[in-house]
Amino acid sequence: MKVNLETKNIMNTNVIANYSKLKLSLFLIPLFFLTAIVLFLYSQDALSVVKYVEIQKNCFIFLNSKLSQFPNIIYNLTQVGDALIFLSFLTIFIVYAPKIWEALLSGSLVSAIFSNVLKNFFSVPRPAEAFDHNSFVIIGRTMPGFSSLPSGHSITVFTILTVLLFAFLSKKLHYKILWILFIISIGLILVFTRVGVGAHYPLDVITGSIIGVISGLLGIFISRKYKIWNWINNKKYYPIFIVLLLVCSGIVIDRIITMNLIIFYLTLLSLIVSLYKIIYVYVKK
Repeated sequence: MKVNLETKNIMNTNVIANYSKLKLSLFLIPLFFLTAIVLFLYSQDALSVVKYVEIQKNCFIFLNSKLSQFPNIIYNLTQVGDALIFLSFLTIFIVYAPKIWEALLSGSLVSAIFSNVLKNFFSVPRPAEAFDHNSFVIIGRTMPGFSSLPSGHSITVFTILTVLLFAFLSKKLHYKILWILFIISIGLILVFTRVGVGAHYPLDVITGSIIGVISGLLGIFISRKYKIWNWINNKKYYPIFIVLLLVCSGIVIDRIITMNLIIFYLTLLSLIVSLYKIIYVYVKK
């Protein structure tokens, strides 16, 4: 138990130290890319909803046809864009690095607001609403409606990955570069599954990813400035997490029954491990 406490203290201290070094100027990077997208759309006379969809049709159908050749892999990976699934894999950090969860909770709330507001504001028809269903591949549930831009799954993925990116950023330059490239690569693989399943256009996921970076950074800065979630570090509140993990486990079990995807089995395993660890720490004197 002593080793576990030392591990927790070291990891959480390192995360806090990494977050404390971040500068507001980091927001300039995602804002630059958002501006570049707007300028690109402007240059293509595609700032209207109709044109936005039209200029992406060929690219969408091409990427969809290629990615959909791996339906099982794509459909499993795209589930990670669900906050319940992705966050379940990180529940062990409630014990070992609660500072990460402070940033995750703040970032998740910000990302939910961005997603809902922007989807309603742009009201872009999804591919299943805009194109003939025979012209592209749909994997899983058909996603109709007018909520394509931005991709909510992409926002979620990059919100979480941004929090993790800066939490474990190495001081050594070569490790730092490798870590950044790894996180970006994982993120792009996950978000482009939304094109593969026929739910989003390419610019939906790219825009959503950039907004996710902004949400993740905001989550970090909010958790750094305000102590609204610091109770997570107090084990007397662990019963709250125990109940939440049990509820999440029940939801995941239901998904296993209805969809039977490998990703849900892995999610359930992660929840069980975290549940055991949290209960163990809570009852240990």
